[in-house]
Amino acid sequence: MISHPDSRPTRWAALAALVTSSLLLSACASSGSSTSDSGPARSGGTLTFAVGSDVGCVDPQQVGSNDTIYSLRQIVDSLTDQDPKTGKIVPWLAKSWDISSDTTTFTFHLRSGVTFSDGTPLTAQVVKDNFDAVPKLGALGSLAQGYLSGLDSTTVIDPLTVRVRFQQPNAQFLQATSTHSLGIESSASAKQSPQEKCSKGVVGSGPFALESYVQNQSITLTKRSKYAWGSSLWTKPGEAYLDKLVFKVVPEAGVRTGSLQSGQVDAISSVGKANEAALTGGQVNLQGRANPGAVFNLGLNNSRPLLKDVRVRQALLFAIDRQQIVDTVFPTGTRAATSILAYTTPDYADQGSDLAFDAAKAKSLLDSAGWKVGSDGIRSKNGTELRLIVRWFANAATNQPTLELIQQQFKAVGVDVVLKETPTAQFATMLQSGDFDASWGNLTRADPDILRSQYSTELANFYHLPTSPLEEALTQQAATTDAAERKELVGRAQQLIVGNAYVIPVVELQTQLGVSKKVHNLEFDASSRIQLHDTWIG
Repeated sequence: MISHPDSRPTRWAALAALVTSSLLLSACASSGSSTSDSGPARSGGTLTFAVGSDVGCVDPQQVGSNDTIYSLRQIVDSLTDQDPKTGKIVPWLAKSWDISSDTTTFTFHLRSGVTFSDGTPLTAQVVKDNFDAVPKLGALGSLAQGYLSGLDSTTVIDPLTVRVRFQQPNAQFLQATSTHSLGIESSASAKQSPQEKCSKGVVGSGPFALESYVQNQSITLTKRSKYAWGSSLWTKPGEAYLDKLVFKVVPEAGVRTGSLQSGQVDAISSVGKANEAALTGGQVNLQGRANPGAVFNLGLNNSRPLLKDVRVRQALLFAIDRQQIVDTVFPTGTRAATSILAYTTPDYADQGSDLAFDAAKAKSLLDSAGWKVGSDGIRSKNGTELRLIVRWFANAATNQPTLELIQQQFKAVGVDVVLKETPTAQFATMLQSGDFDASWGNLTRADPDILRSQYSTELANFYHLPTSPLEEALTQQAATTDAAERKELVGRAQQLIVGNAYVIPVVELQTQLGVSKKVHNLEFDASSRIQLHDTWIG
């Protein structure tokens, strides 16, 4: 067994490397702090944060959109936390843990005195109730389900000790315990149906509690008094500074920008290139951080007859001018995709040469696949036009202009694209149904196992990938405790995804927030979401 935090044997350096190897580059984007020389921190006040969308769910275990995670992350604590500077996994609700030599068994020793906002205590049974419920979450819980795939049992050893056992080695699990998707909810919440949790909200042990939720309008949180079990990464002991957090849904990027400039809100999400100039030089800080995980991409439905032909998929990959998209749409500091993984993700491997824009090669591949250019410039084959329906949802201001530019780039090689916006709350259901040719999105996680969550044929497999050597690489990278072996396996997985163009990587996500200069210590976590316990206004 290995024990955390101070008694790791030398032979376990490899496992430590797996969970602490986030690239330091992720900390080298523009600053994630809004501190200024404004005197000592002060308690009280309300932070109003404008976001662009609402997924229609207030359960942290079932949301994947940053706009909603920003608020719900504040109501749940996790067993562990991840240092955004080093990638190291550190204590939170678990004060220590032991891991078996084959990484099939994880034993967590919980802090005492932790309570949920309904007054009930944190116990090993609560953790068991949470993990036992995750497999029943359905489509919206695919992230949490992937983290717990292969779960054999969760056992209560004593009131503050819980053992989690997997059917096979699962080295990625420790990092997974730091995510919002495995945030711990009260037993009463864990026992509710997924639909009830989404609509009514959940009870967490976090520094804030859910006060109200009005779909597509707002989420309001209130401070918990006597909160005293924050992450070991936080600087303020005890309860949060702020009394209340209000997250307002403001879909129009220009309106969000104007609201921040006028002081109606204190912070806004998803600042794109079009609004950078308006927010520069005034009473606003632009805070950016590169997101680890799967980059923005066109997720192709590989079961569609059109897209079963690798030549067509590869043609789409080469038809995209990624740098033009970055320069035209995205905020300063954004990078064109050079793999399916962002460069800040551990074990990222540069596939940039395989993602170079080459319109001539795209045309040649389509020619070889039998798609001939018609009088209108659109290709056809056996009477069928080369047309893709691309689904997207408005959780980022950059989505629509990016897709409109891709639409133009595809048309230049003879591919017609129809863009269809899907309501945010229905996007996961749409993916599950398979009613799309391609979908636009990204998925953030500070661990390369995000590839297994997205592309394993043994999990949700929303993109209907066929069984292939990719599955072996994804399975083995999640199990190995050898850092060098994992790096090789993750690199192979990236090469297979890009080489076969199962999905089309386009651009990395650079989270950029606009934050009033009166707001201090609004910090990014390891996944480039925000933590507001240490934040204050003054």
